[in-house]
Amino acid sequence: MITLDQVTLRRGARVLLDQASVALNPGEKIGLIGRNGAGKSSLFALLTGRLQEDGGDCHVPSHWLRAEVAQDMPDSALSATDYVMTGDVRLEQARAALHRAEQSGDGEAMALAHAAWSDADGHGARPRAQALCLGLGFAVTELDLPVQQFSGGWRMRLQLARALMCPADLLLLDEPTNHLDLDALVWLENWLQKFHGTLIVISHDREFLDAVTHVTLLLDNAQLSRYGGNYSAYEQLRAQQLSLQQAAYEKQQDKIAHLQKFIDRFKAKATKAKQAQSRVKALERMEKLAPVLAQADFSFEFPEPEQCPNPMLALKDASFGYGEKIILHDVRRTLLAGQRIGILGANGQGKSTLVKTLAQVQPLLAGEMVEGKGLRLGYFAQQELDILQPDSTPLEHLVRLAKQCSPQAREQDLRNFLGSFRFEGEHMHQAVGTLSGGEKARLVLALLVWQRPNLLVLDEPTNHLDLTTREALSLALNEFEGAVLLVSHDRALLREVCDEFWLVTQGQVASFDGDLDDYQRYLLDEAKRRQSEQRSTSVAPKRPARSNDQSRQIKAWNKELAAVEKQMEQLQAERTALEAALGATTHPLQLAETGKQLQAVTETLTTLENRWLELSTQMESPA
Repeated sequence: MITLDQVTLRRGARVLLDQASVALNPGEKIGLIGRNGAGKSSLFALLTGRLQEDGGDCHVPSHWLRAEVAQDMPDSALSATDYVMTGDVRLEQARAALHRAEQSGDGEAMALAHAAWSDADGHGARPRAQALCLGLGFAVTELDLPVQQFSGGWRMRLQLARALMCPADLLLLDEPTNHLDLDALVWLENWLQKFHGTLIVISHDREFLDAVTHVTLLLDNAQLSRYGGNYSAYEQLRAQQLSLQQAAYEKQQDKIAHLQKFIDRFKAKATKAKQAQSRVKALERMEKLAPVLAQADFSFEFPEPEQCPNPMLALKDASFGYGEKIILHDVRRTLLAGQRIGILGANGQGKSTLVKTLAQVQPLLAGEMVEGKGLRLGYFAQQELDILQPDSTPLEHLVRLAKQCSPQAREQDLRNFLGSFRFEGEHMHQAVGTLSGGEKARLVLALLVWQRPNLLVLDEPTNHLDLTTREALSLALNEFEGAVLLVSHDRALLREVCDEFWLVTQGQVASFDGDLDDYQRYLLDEAKRRQSEQRSTSVAPKRPARSNDQSRQIKAWNKELAAVEKQMEQLQAERTALEAALGATTHPLQLAETGKQLQAVTETLTTLENRWLELSTQMESPA
């Protein structure tokens, strides 16, 4: 059991925990929530021993194996598979012990190391690592690429896979969904639901928390409050508590009326049967949670657009891509005023390519994109936070923008506007490079609102936003008078904002007739289909019109593959026999000899497994 007893934790002059107490039971899956800057990541550091309490007692069982996602960007020459395998601490310890024993020639130590390696499931480590990579979206052909060849987002996925590789008693995940798309997110949920250890996860994705956790831990005002149930259950309990505080509740009636306007408007608007059912459920949740949303300390709204052309955009036989590479082709879509469209699709299918082209960040490759007269587009990009100038302040950013789109604005108007986004006093003069990720995202939203767009194109806008700001964004989008195109892995936001969906897949953009639950089922069905195809292809790949040279090469690969499989079968039987012999003797010389034989067999088997994977990959896509 994890216990915090009257714990005080300080970071500099700030008190993050003030005589806080809580108990967490083994095997519980806990969602840790709280505002940005409340101290959630510092609590993780306390639980892993990287920080020490300033008062009280924090106890985590000493024998527990702890794992968390490293926050540094890995730059390794190891392959993706080998790097993920290093996350298995027990396996790495067994390997190190074996290396020391071999260097010293200690036969008994070698035998013990081999036994530890076997107990750590050493022979199954590579397949486990590769399954984690594939589940998080990596292709089979990328498993042996060096880590340093991947982009930053994919390296962070490798860090996540490395943490999941560890057979942990306590698994700590800090915003694990930030670099994932929806299909990888669904896979991660399924994996964590089967995890048997204690899980504590920091996330601002309410549906992810609902799917994975059954205890909610709130860090607020330097105190820890435990709630039984997932995030939705916590919200309802919190709403009940606030409702009992009638005086505070009455002060928030203006905000509740504001929320009711949104509820009434969109209950009448939902038309498609499946999507309407999903949307009404989301609205019912917001009705129940009016007290929670009303007490939130942050809200904003998009001003009414000066005009709303209809249609907003029309695509005719459009092709999207980079350079000469076409990713989407023959796209025929029309975007009407007032539409709220969620864009769905697996990673790499072209969602970001689509929105970047619509936002005119990159050119259309072919066809025609016709803009309505008076179109004013506001674009939030995944990389928008990186575009902010680190040495400039929020006020300087807004002054530059105002000179372009509203030169008549007074500086006091700009200051008041930034204040409404919680940039007040010296905060608006603070260098952007020193702001947190959530503060930067809030600044980008402020700059977007100032532009007074009539079409919003949003590519993963919720990364780095806390739950309060996400709810504020949901309300603002639902009251927005223009049109919205939204790419997001935040299903709560998609449900609450979008009336219809476009599916980007296999080079096409098509309407998706269903809700997000239908889409999750579609993703799982597609994953099963791909796995089935890969299995059949690896045994008997079917390719059209091969040359004689290709046919001879395939025949040679097939022959070698059969020979490798036969050798692997023989070696696996030999390894099983050696492991049994190792456990049946205590004689030092026999232990040493059997240990050496087992090591040789294991190394040969590993080489054959790598060759089997290489042959299978070559047969899937012969040159």
